[in-house]
Amino acid sequence: MITLVTGGLGFIGSALVRRLIEHTGGTVVVLDAETYAASPEAVAMCKPTGRYHLEKGDIRDAGRVRAVFEAWRPDRVVHLAAETHVDRSIDGPGAFIETNITGAYVLLQAARAHLDTLDTAARASFRFLHVSTDEVYGSLGPNDPAFSETTRYDPRSPYAASKAASDHLARAWGETFGLPVMISNCSNNYGPWQHPEKLIPHMIARAISGQSLPVYGDGSNVRDWLHVDDHARALHLILERGRAGDTFNIGGGAERTNLQVVHALCAALDARFPEAAPHSDLIAFVADRPGHDFRYAMDHSKLTAALGWTPVHDFEDALKGVLDWYLEHEDWWRRVLARSGGAQRRGLGAQTGPAASGEDAST
Repeated sequence: MITLVTGGLGFIGSALVRRLIEHTGGTVVVLDAETYAASPEAVAMCKPTGRYHLEKGDIRDAGRVRAVFEAWRPDRVVHLAAETHVDRSIDGPGAFIETNITGAYVLLQAARAHLDTLDTAARASFRFLHVSTDEVYGSLGPNDPAFSETTRYDPRSPYAASKAASDHLARAWGETFGLPVMISNCSNNYGPWQHPEKLIPHMIARAISGQSLPVYGDGSNVRDWLHVDDHARALHLILERGRAGDTFNIGGGAERTNLQVVHALCAALDARFPEAAPHSDLIAFVADRPGHDFRYAMDHSKLTAALGWTPVHDFEDALKGVLDWYLEHEDWWRRVLARSGGAQRRGLGAQTGPAASGEDAST
């Protein structure tokens, strides 16, 4: 079994690669452009198995993508490569259109051409899993029911719109061309190896440096937090048992306001570094992100009923483990920050200020 994972050096992609190497005997081929968000270190433990292979390439490059399909002839594809940071999409939406929409189109076309070369048995078992985000559904009010797989799309940021477009392309290629597509939409991920521009590692990095902890608006925006290992387990299950045309929401069942998340981190930091307590004194409220969605929440009951998946990580307990991981890997995230331009504020155009952080689901 050969699995092609695009974006496999990213946060979620690397978690899936590690899981596939650990829990299957198959080969995993990663196609990654090695942008600022790539972390080769996150899959270093896979290399000695001899079943992990990296192909450097951009999913927008049709020739390169076609060559990877021809060289490896994958039995299944998991599409995770994407631009994911909402703030970056406000400053520079063009890259999101090119990667998330054009790149998805190129990959779907290559998968379609590859499918035509397969024999009957291989064609019947081939799957294309397109990994997306809860942000395509728009924004919930405080008392609205959680997003389900039938919630209408209502993207409100350039990032969300680009992912919604790629979801629609994937569905269209399934309906029109018979490509056996499956789609998953996840809530906010957290865990080891997440890029330090995202909310949780961003706050950890600033706190241990004694810097302010900038929170958008009044911190009341709500997100549903999903541990990346729970997400990888769900993707693996969908890949193994999902049917063509399936769509699944994947949520962590852990709705928290941004301010609650930061306070929980501060409490964990107080326990680790009591001499610097209270870390909550570092919290500073900054100008809100333009068009900031109020709340996301995911109903994952369909995935639970169909495939038996439920999240196993308790948010507060897991958050303490994530903090410890970042404390132990300071050299890594400082290198990542240095090569990606530091922790400056993004998403306000020419305006500048303390670096706040988005909460989008990072792929």
